[in-house]
Amino acid sequence: MTHALLVIDVQNDFCPGGALAVAGGDEIVAGINTAMAGFEAVILTQDWHPAGHSSFASTHDAAPMSMTEMPYGPQVLWPDHCIQGTRGAAFHDQLHVDRADLIIRKGYNPAIDSYSAFFENDKTTPTGLEGYLRTRGIATLTLVGLATDFCVNYSAVDAAKLGFDVTVNMALCRAIDFDGSLDAAKDGMAQAGVTLG
Repeated sequence: MTHALLVIDVQNDFCPGGALAVAGGDEIVAGINTAMAGFEAVILTQDWHPAGHSSFASTHDAAPMSMTEMPYGPQVLWPDHCIQGTRGAAFHDQLHVDRADLIIRKGYNPAIDSYSAFFENDKTTPTGLEGYLRTRGIATLTLVGLATDFCVNYSAVDAAKLGFDVTVNMALCRAIDFDGSLDAAKDGMAQAGVTLG
């Protein structure tokens, strides 16, 4: 067992009708379910914010999608989304959650956002996923999910930096594409050695 499918944040708030909807976010669910059958291990990530999280625009009385500076660097201020225990934070109803070996929750620290499945946005606080993969002998990862230019991108780049062999299946991802973020993410992933499939 050396190859895992890492399914990033296929949650209601990132799908049409959600608080931070990604266009076409629900279109990839059936394909992800089909893809799961081809992998020895399946890992899901779940954005899991407490109410009043520091990355929420409402916490700063600011406009959604504006920028602020956090102790760890620049931060997009998002609409309130994926609040713990809400329907928005739940996985998409059609996603085959029972196929997952592990669910990694991220973004639960109220002071730090967490795009990557491996580290919080301070780029040093680990989620524990690396250790899990290493102890299982998993060296190769294929990433799918939401959104290409944020959580998929950060997860893929971190995985590559950690020495994993990483592919992003672009057909099973959808992007926010905020202010050129998709092109920047593609360039960054390619430079990090990520294969864009």
